[in-house]
Amino acid sequence: MLTRREALAIIGAGAVFGQKSAPTIDDFFREFTDEWVRKNPNQATSLRYFTGEEQDRLERQLTPLTIASARQQLQVARKGLAELRKFDPARMTETQRVSAEVMKWQLEMVVAEEPYWDYSFPLEQMNGWNVSAVERFTVARPISKPRDAENYLAALGQVSVRMEEAITESRRLAAKNVIPPRFILEATIKQIQSFVDPSPGQNPFVAAFGDKMNAVASIPAAQREQLRAEAERIVGTQIYPAWKKAAATLQAQLPRSTNNAGLWRLKGGPEAYAFFLRRYTTTNFTADQIHEIGLQQVARIETQMDALLRKLGRTAGPVKERIAKLKLDLQYPNPTSEESRAQIMRDIDGIIRDAEKRAALLFDLRPKAPVVAQPFPRFRETNAAANYNAPAPDGSRPGTFQFPRRIEWMTRFGLRSVVYHETVPGHHFHIALQVENRDLPRFMQVRALGGISAITEGWGLYAERLAAESGWYGDDIEGQLGQLDYELMRARRLVVDTGLHAKRWTRQQAIDYGIEASEVERYTVYPGQACSYMIGELKILELRDKAQKALGNRFALREFHNIVLRAGSVPLQVLESQVDTYVAAKNNVATVRL
Repeated sequence: MLTRREALAIIGAGAVFGQKSAPTIDDFFREFTDEWVRKNPNQATSLRYFTGEEQDRLERQLTPLTIASARQQLQVARKGLAELRKFDPARMTETQRVSAEVMKWQLEMVVAEEPYWDYSFPLEQMNGWNVSAVERFTVARPISKPRDAENYLAALGQVSVRMEEAITESRRLAAKNVIPPRFILEATIKQIQSFVDPSPGQNPFVAAFGDKMNAVASIPAAQREQLRAEAERIVGTQIYPAWKKAAATLQAQLPRSTNNAGLWRLKGGPEAYAFFLRRYTTTNFTADQIHEIGLQQVARIETQMDALLRKLGRTAGPVKERIAKLKLDLQYPNPTSEESRAQIMRDIDGIIRDAEKRAALLFDLRPKAPVVAQPFPRFRETNAAANYNAPAPDGSRPGTFQFPRRIEWMTRFGLRSVVYHETVPGHHFHIALQVENRDLPRFMQVRALGGISAITEGWGLYAERLAAESGWYGDDIEGQLGQLDYELMRARRLVVDTGLHAKRWTRQQAIDYGIEASEVERYTVYPGQACSYMIGELKILELRDKAQKALGNRFALREFHNIVLRAGSVPLQVLESQVDTYVAAKNNVATVRL
């Protein structure tokens, strides 16, 4: 008589009465992810997900921005959840079980968001098509052979079609009185006007295309010029008119707009905000709870900063005013000059290279993919926040850190901290290592279902703090203050985000609390995301402390980092389970040795 294990082994091998074996969970992960990405050409292109004719076809397309397209993807998510339920977690390996748990959480978030689709704007200064289209082409689209350049042009020809869809969606929302706040409309209109000001040949779509082709020796010079000229024609005759139409659409909404910033102003807004908090923090914290956490953290950090400022002889006035003066004192000379703008990028590169050397002492796992820094195009400088784009899985694109060289950022104060957050040992370590982790199913490797902000941004903020804890600043008190100031900003974000969306704060209240205007505008159109940073960091620190207490002198920081980095992008509760498993296993080993 067969044991249960033997029977399962036979079934798993597909050898029961010659029948074809049932699909495994790994088969499901692969087939579902293929279907998901197939419906998102933008994603397929940036990931270089498929090969051959299918990949080529997708690279000539752009994902639609219509409600119909969103509904199709929603149906795929619902179907995926139904299929996932058919697999028994008891028959899965640990990696399969955790991966299934992550996929379930992500797909449930996709389904749960449907009632709140109308609370995101298709045209806005941070994530609207007027911004994301440019980033898709200038950063996320690799060119390594002549066919890539031809596909770039084919897709570029669809940019204005997608803008028309975004305009249609903006008008649909406006008809329901869902209109961005006036200051968001004004910022977006100004940004669009800045985008269409240069001649088409100087536009980022064309300039980046030319730069990418120049790096490919297999594209002859004559062909490069012909392709570049066609891109210039598309920008001038299609894209610029579409962008101007978008600006006019927003201009027409101005008379009906108000300066009320938060979701509270919209019908169903409080419920929408509760959902966004749940999605971005992966917790069930309420707005009131997060607001209180923020207030407590602000008080703690400001006390630390006050002590350091006094060591520098800066004793007069509130912490906020003393820090503002220090930022100004450490500003690059003539911060709008081309010389200073070039120098800060050289300094950033030096910080990255230095961090790579220092990180070798703290991490067993370090990505193979390189990371590079580049400035945002000028039209985005006014509104952009520093960001990181993952390397391509096939190695055709490095990890890319984009930096906004507007005057507020042209200071050495805090520069190291933002670089550590976005690159080494922050986002580049966390995200690039996930891309390179072959033990994970592909949907997790490439973050096909999206990133999970709490762990991703939490790790970035943890990386900033780790650098300070590890002595990277030495006796540099100004550097330590820069690190604390960035942590303070994330604590203030908890207060400001919940203040704007749940407590009826105004834009000016948020600015007066210590958040720069562009950041306040970012949170206005990106509700809840700002709360993910410190909530995630606090959880990672809590888990580190928990592991240290449980393991005592057997705790190894490098091992803890291995656990977090190997987990990849997971909800915080899944990360806690991973750390608990690590602690239990290490304790069991110690018990056996005794």
